[in-house]
Amino acid sequence: MEHIWIKDLPAHQGSLIEGIYLVKERTHGITKTGDPYVGLLLGDKTGEVDAKLWGCSPDKLGFATKDNLVWVRSEVSMYKDKPQLKVIELAPKDIDRIDSSIFLDCSKRDPEEMFLELKHKLSVIKGPYLRALVEEFFKDGQLVKDLKEAPGSKALHHSYLGGLLEHTLQVVNLAEIVADLYPFLDKELLLTCSFLHDLGKLKELTWRPFSIAYTDEGRLLGHIVLGAEMVDQKIRLINNFPEGLKITIKHIILSHHGSLEFGSPKRPKNLEAIALNLIDDMDAKLNAVKGFLEKDPLQGRWTEYHRLFERFFLKLPLYETNNLQGDDLTQDLNGE
Repeated sequence: MEHIWIKDLPAHQGSLIEGIYLVKERTHGITKTGDPYVGLLLGDKTGEVDAKLWGCSPDKLGFATKDNLVWVRSEVSMYKDKPQLKVIELAPKDIDRIDSSIFLDCSKRDPEEMFLELKHKLSVIKGPYLRALVEEFFKDGQLVKDLKEAPGSKALHHSYLGGLLEHTLQVVNLAEIVADLYPFLDKELLLTCSFLHDLGKLKELTWRPFSIAYTDEGRLLGHIVLGAEMVDQKIRLINNFPEGLKITIKHIILSHHGSLEFGSPKRPKNLEAIALNLIDDMDAKLNAVKGFLEKDPLQGRWTEYHRLFERFFLKLPLYETNNLQGDDLTQDLNGE
């Protein structure tokens, strides 16, 4: 049966639908008339929808818990201009043979292709200790496997499978350009730290089987601290690694979010740290806004209000550059 996407539910108002969805949250309570009900927040990769089971006791739905899949037969209605499901039947669904792409977006780029490009970009690093550090990470088979799958964040930017690798590659690409434009930067150091800066997200996040969530150590420590610890562990495997270089690399990783309010325990205090902070911030924000524009449900020129960025975004241009004719402009300038 073809999956009915949550974003398309308004078109099914008044209809009965069936489908498999992921339980994001679960609540229960009592109505004003004293009847029990269970509320589920169901999701797929296109959005979330409230579902209600009226007159249902919570103890009958032990399977319908957070991060589990359920099969739903329900009636689609609209409540406060948003779709809502009145559940008629609900049953557990085994994860076997379920297409994960229903619940998680994937990078548009092939992860194997991105990884090969990343290795090629980093092959210019010739300094023996930086090269050895990069190779220690590449030799870690499980880490490489996870890097090809991992999302770049839970929700803000690159929040899809392969997103971390896509973001890492883009930061490395930008670092290469910036280092060539500003030759006073240590290019090999900047490239190395661009590769390493977000690897802590491999421990901060979990994404299997169908949802992106924080691990316990991710909530308690965060990817910046976890990443610095990962670097420390790999450096211990390299004989006579210079102490000053180790401190410098860890500082760049620990400061790459730029300030305490954004999660960095230290602010950038050398040129490469400043460069990485700016590069990382640019790629993350551009990807976040691009994704917000693509998923915005409103018709018209402006998006909904983005609470994190605290603004509306223009999604349709005020003019079409292709319609501006050079001849017309020349005539205007000549007063003809």
